[in-house]
Amino acid sequence: NFNPHPSGRYSIVSDILPEEERQKISRGMNNYNGKILTRGSTQVRSRFVKKNGQCNVVFTNLEERRQRYLADIFTTCVDIRWRYLLLIFCCSFMVSWLLFGIVFYSVSLAHGDFAEHPTMPCILHVQGFVGALLFSMETQTTIGYGWRCVTEECPVAVITVVIQSIIGCIIDSFMIGTIMAKMARPKKRNQTLMFSKNAVIALRDGKLCLMWRVGNLRKSHIVEAHVRAQLIRSYTTAEGEFIPLEQMDLNVGYDEGTDRLFLVSPLVIVHEIDKDSPLYTLSRADLEADDFEIVVILEGMVEATAMTTQFRSSYLAREVFWGHRFEPVIYEDRDRYKVDYARFHMTYEVPSTPHLSAKELDEAANLIPRSLSAFCYENEVALSCGEEEDDIFDSSQIVGKERNGKTPETCHDLDCMYIFSSSK
Repeated sequence: NFNPHPSGRYSIVSDILPEEERQKISRGMNNYNGKILTRGSTQVRSRFVKKNGQCNVVFTNLEERRQRYLADIFTTCVDIRWRYLLLIFCCSFMVSWLLFGIVFYSVSLAHGDFAEHPTMPCILHVQGFVGALLFSMETQTTIGYGWRCVTEECPVAVITVVIQSIIGCIIDSFMIGTIMAKMARPKKRNQTLMFSKNAVIALRDGKLCLMWRVGNLRKSHIVEAHVRAQLIRSYTTAEGEFIPLEQMDLNVGYDEGTDRLFLVSPLVIVHEIDKDSPLYTLSRADLEADDFEIVVILEGMVEATAMTTQFRSSYLAREVFWGHRFEPVIYEDRDRYKVDYARFHMTYEVPSTPHLSAKELDEAANLIPRSLSAFCYENEVALSCGEEEDDIFDSSQIVGKERNGKTPETCHDLDCMYIFSSSK
């Protein structure tokens, strides 16, 4: 049980460990906890996915790129930046007004409306190009001042008004639809979702696990939220083919359904490093020298719009802390729970974390001598025969000291832990 601080927060750091083994806090900024960076290693792996979720990929030598993008003009307009979309918005209207202004001016000029003594003109009160341009704007925007209007004298002018009205409706629908689609995009919802700056590897329930934290900064929920993770590293096949960006899935509980999240408060996502994990042979020494990237993805529907959003981030090998856990961020305050996001990225070191890989830990667990198994069996028989618990405890301590010369309180070796765990 954690003892609350005067502020009401629970702290693992100050309450669980003794003074000489107090965990060290990492704020995840410029401190590479759990890693050894050599002085000469200056080359840093380029990210495949940036911290903000943008993919660090540039397409080159695309054939007919412009034609392909223009074929899907709506998606192109939605994807471009706001400044370019507003520029297209203004230019489309101005070009339309200008073109139809030229048409109206040409019709009036051909009909002789600008002569000294004209007959009934095609467009009333249009004495030049500026008047024709103003009439074009008033027609397409349906302003209708009532001063300029088309007469029955020129059927061409009437047909032109009809065509401009239709084209104006099309432009309005397209531009308004594009702007609304761009404003309603769930992409901006990602600004209120957050991944921890670092991932950690530590023991959880006796197994090595890769963990990272995700949080939702809004009170509105992400419906059907689920997570995915992929390990990206270079790979050479048995035939000698080099794959620069091999993508391998990291199981975060898809089969058990634990990848589905109720993201009301920050959660720690756990990938158990078992025999099916690509990280099964990864030890601390390997982590310090390895070059890989872990891409994490959160998907779900925005509660307000029911549109699917996706939030991405990544962790390089140097951003994975071995032997660390995340600081608690949620605590109970009176009749509700509070989340302290100041601790969201903070981790604390666990010195007792083994430096071995998950594979080596499994092999060590299977190499317990038979004599130790017999020792455990004798204790079980003694318990079943009703011997006193104090006698059993004393005998187990004596045997433990004879076999190892250590006690459970001072033994930190892996084999010693297996001995004492089997003797209980």
